[in-house]
Amino acid sequence: MSQFWDERFAEPGFKYGLQANAFLRQQAQAWPAGRVLLPGDGEGRNSVWLAEQGHRVLAVDSSAVGLAKAAGLAAQRSVAARWSGEQADLGHWAPESQAFDAVVLVYVHLPSALRTGLHRRLVQGLRPGGRLLIEAFHPAQLGHSSGGPRDPDMLMSLAALREDFAGLLTEQLGEEAEVLLDEGPGHQGAARVTRYVGMRP
Repeated sequence: MSQFWDERFAEPGFKYGLQANAFLRQQAQAWPAGRVLLPGDGEGRNSVWLAEQGHRVLAVDSSAVGLAKAAGLAAQRSVAARWSGEQADLGHWAPESQAFDAVVLVYVHLPSALRTGLHRRLVQGLRPGGRLLIEAFHPAQLGHSSGGPRDPDMLMSLAALREDFAGLLTEQLGEEAEVLLDEGPGHQGAARVTRYVGMRP
């Protein structure tokens, strides 16, 4: 999988643009500055933006090429002191216990056999009162050409996310929505997404 993303991120420009995800920007405006974990952040658009808002961020990705571009973007925007990256296989990686004020997953799609385990490990990385935010493609995204995996097993319904976090997080927001994506060449046009925000008690 890392080779796939290395090849994709080696292309000129930024596959998913330079602007942070719209749902993340909307939700994170009210977050007090803290430590934020971003698994699968790719070329860094979301982690660098959060660093610009005053957060200390850790971006974890399988792609060394993506992380290098993210580090360059952090330096270009003068937030390298608040940004750090780690290369890891998310199928097996676990965060430090109760080390983060927020976890952000934007279009991080794994097979369901790996996804549930990752989600539950990520909750353990949250401090009490910490938030976990997800925007992912819904199974109905298969009817759209705006991006995302074509394997139904890697797409996420709200019911599946609620099952992953049952007994672990208090849901603050959960919705399935039609949105218009404008995120670089990789995400363009009408899309069906699932959004979730939960808090660790």
